[in-house]
Amino acid sequence: MFDTKDVRWVLEPQDEFCHEADAPNFNESMYFNVYDPSRRVGGWFRIGNRVNEGYAEMSCCVYLPDGRVGFMFKRPTISGNTALDAGGMRIEVLEPFVRLRVTYAGSVVLLARPAEMADPAKAFRENPVVPCRIELEYTGIAPMCGGRPVRAHGSEPAVNVETSFAKAHYEQHMEVSGRIAVGDEAYEIAGFGLRDKSWGARYWQAIRWYRWLPISFDAEFGMMISLIGDGTRTRQSGMVLREGAYVPIREASIESQWDAHHYQTALRVQARTDERSYEIEGRVLSLIPLRNRRTAPDGAVLHTRITEGMTEYRCDGRVGYGLSEYLDQIVDGRPVGPDVTGA
Repeated sequence: MFDTKDVRWVLEPQDEFCHEADAPNFNESMYFNVYDPSRRVGGWFRIGNRVNEGYAEMSCCVYLPDGRVGFMFKRPTISGNTALDAGGMRIEVLEPFVRLRVTYAGSVVLLARPAEMADPAKAFRENPVVPCRIELEYTGIAPMCGGRPVRAHGSEPAVNVETSFAKAHYEQHMEVSGRIAVGDEAYEIAGFGLRDKSWGARYWQAIRWYRWLPISFDAEFGMMISLIGDGTRTRQSGMVLREGAYVPIREASIESQWDAHHYQTALRVQARTDERSYEIEGRVLSLIPLRNRRTAPDGAVLHTRITEGMTEYRCDGRVGYGLSEYLDQIVDGRPVGPDVTGA
């Protein structure tokens, strides 16, 4: 991170496109999620360009009505940071801050037991791989939230590349339409979701743990709740979408229930804005565990786990959907988040 004193947040239409890769571990990524409650189909899709390392991270994840999950991850080779187009996935900005398109033509491994992805090699070896096609258009139903940091004299704050997760970041709730096809199953999609973009130096091990809850109830009500822990303090942030405007969240807490693998199964959330407090109940419908590994300069293997739970949320008598994304560093075989370990 960096000192936020005298920093303002700037966001311009050109930030929807690619930036100069100014760090050895530079990452430029876009992420999109969606859920259609009538068809009970959802998913999330991401491309992260790590051009100075010579590859992109491409993820495609589809949650089917019966709990099965279709998943694919690739590290395709790239030579420039001019577009988010790799591994069969393409993200197009049709109108900055208003309309974007996500497409994927490739395959996914189809998991009847998504928890098997804890051992990716075994999961890919023992489950069927089927064709997958994604064609989705995202239309903004909210203003932009976030941006890039700029100091009063116009320069960007210096960033420690070893401890940075992103120097710039923004999010937006979206309405989503299109089509998802997995194997011989196809679904016409009409739902809601959230998208985000970030860029700057990133190691997945830069954050000790976080809890990220992007939630969509309808075109006028949604949330994003974020808790980030560094071992000594927890940063609480987010926003509530109410009738086309964002209201900042000032305080938030999450109590989670767990299974034997320390995967979240349900959660209770309290969030407070300047106007009022919210209580949100979450029930995980289907979850897939993912991981990132990196060898540190001293030879230590660093292991990050990210559990991606498609989750049903209830608040103020409404039912909504979104992800519960939990990131933890794994130390001595256990996730480090305080609500997991009891520390």
